[in-house]
Amino acid sequence: MSASTIALVTDQPPGAQLTDVEEYAAAVLDVVRRIPSGRAMTYGLIAEIVGEELGRGGPRQVGSVMAGSGDRYAHLVPDDDAGRAGDGDPDDGGRVPWWRVVNAAGSPPQQHLTKALDALRAEGCPLSRDGARVNLRRAVWFPEDAAEPAHDAE
Repeated sequence: MSASTIALVTDQPPGAQLTDVEEYAAAVLDVVRRIPSGRAMTYGLIAEIVGEELGRGGPRQVGSVMAGSGDRYAHLVPDDDAGRAGDGDPDDGGRVPWWRVVNAAGSPPQQHLTKALDALRAEGCPLSRDGARVNLRRAVWFPEDAAEPAHDAE
């Protein structure tokens, strides 16, 4: 992650040092905040994208970051970032659209299942016929600067 990206993500001056854990968390949150309304990404896809940049982490680490996005890593999310995603609310001001991150089967976190599915449905995200998970074939989103192999997963 470049010094300018760190400054953007953390509101710290360029050259500020983040711990390895904070650097990884900032990169994960940066990807998650770019997921457009009505789209979704998996923990694994986020881990691949961040892993290409930082050379570490996996789906479980992404899950850990997401679990701490509202408190432990809140300092890594700028307060006023008008050009970013997060245009929802689900009780956290929409700063990190956590409901757009699902597991490989398209299911949101079990402990927040109803709230996540309600938010996804309200955004028009394609869901399975039973409405219990995201239809990843239709809803998955890839950042434009992601590596080409990730596009094969669609």
